[in-house]
Amino acid sequence: MLQISTILGSDDKPASLDAFSGLTKGSSAPFWLFQGVCAAWGIEKSRAEIQLITVSENATFVLKLDGKEEGVVRVSQPGYVGGPQAVASEILWLNALHDIDGVRLINPVPTVRGTFVTTIHDTSGIGWTVVSTKFVSGEVLEDLDNPAPYYETIGSWAALFHEQSRHWEPPYGFQRFNWDLSNMVGPSPRWDRWESANLNDDERAICEKALWKAMDVVMKVPRTNETWGLIHADLRPSNVIRAEDGELTIIDFDDAGYSWYLYDYASSLSFIEHESYAPELAQAWVRGYERQAGRFSADELETMSALSMIRRLQMLGWTTNHREDALPDGLAAAQAPGSVECARRYLEDSLWLLKQTNSRNGSE
Repeated sequence: MLQISTILGSDDKPASLDAFSGLTKGSSAPFWLFQGVCAAWGIEKSRAEIQLITVSENATFVLKLDGKEEGVVRVSQPGYVGGPQAVASEILWLNALHDIDGVRLINPVPTVRGTFVTTIHDTSGIGWTVVSTKFVSGEVLEDLDNPAPYYETIGSWAALFHEQSRHWEPPYGFQRFNWDLSNMVGPSPRWDRWESANLNDDERAICEKALWKAMDVVMKVPRTNETWGLIHADLRPSNVIRAEDGELTIIDFDDAGYSWYLYDYASSLSFIEHESYAPELAQAWVRGYERQAGRFSADELETMSALSMIRRLQMLGWTTNHREDALPDGLAAAQAPGSVECARRYLEDSLWLLKQTNSRNGSE
C-alpha cells in the first residue's frame, strides 16, 4: 500500500486563489507556475503550454505538449482541504479505487521525484500545493442535453465506491475533512452561508423550514460503518467525462471526505434539482445503486432526499462567493429561485424527486 510519505510534497504559508482572479478560460498560467510545473514533472519548456480551465475550489489548468492536451494541473486553494497531507491522502484513496473492476478514473501523474504532490512557489515565496493527472478526452456530462442515460452508471459506481470505503483501511497519517451538517449549512460552513443569497424574507423562511425538516431526518441517522465513510462527495455531471466511444471517466476528487454515504446521491444532483429533468436523473441514479447494493429502505430514501435538500442550500451558499463562470451559463442565476422551488416541493413531499414523472417525456 502506498504511504503518505511516497506522495507528499512540503507545506508552506497560506495564500489566496485571488492570485488567479485576473485569468479567464484559456489564459496562460503565471510564469512561476509554468516554470514550476515543468521542473516538477520534467517537461521541456519549449514543448509546453499551460492554460486555465477554471477557478473554483482550486485553479485548474490544461497542460499541452507540442499543442496536444496531455495533462491537467490542479493548484489547490490554500487551506481548503488542510494542506499537502490532505491532498496526498486524496491521491492515496484515488489510487486505491483503481482496484475496482469496471470503474474508470483519472490517473495521477508522479513528479520526477516519484511523489504525486509537490509544492511550487510563486514570486512572493508562497508555496502552492500542485498535482497533475493525465488528460481525459471527451466531454463532461454537464455539456450534454440529457445526461440521464449515464446516471445508472454513476449510481452503480457510487455503490462500488461505498463498498470499497467500508472495507479499506487508510494508512497512518491519512487526512480528509468531514461533510457533516456544520460544514454544509452551519454558522460557519466550508463554503459560504446560504442565508447570504439574494432571497426575500418569505423565500428565506420557506428555505429555512425545508432545511429544518431535512436536518431533523439526517440528525437521527447513526454514524456507523454502514452509513458513514469516505466518499467522492461531488459525483455530478461536471466531474464525469464521456469519451467518443461512450466510456465514462470520473475526475476531480478534491471534495472527497467523510460523510453519509447517501450524500453522494445528493451531490449527483448539485445545482440542477430544480430542472425538469432532475427526477429522471435521480431515479436513474437509484436504479444503478440498487443494482449493486440492493433495494433502499424507506428510511434510506428519506435520508437521501433530506441530504439532497440540504445540499441544495449548501450549494446556494457556494454561489455567493464563487465565480459565475464556474457554472454553465445561467445556472448561477437560477440557484436562488430554484432553491425556493425545491424547498416548496420538499415541504409538500420529501420524496418528490423520486416520484415525479420527467416532464421531458410529456407527462407529470
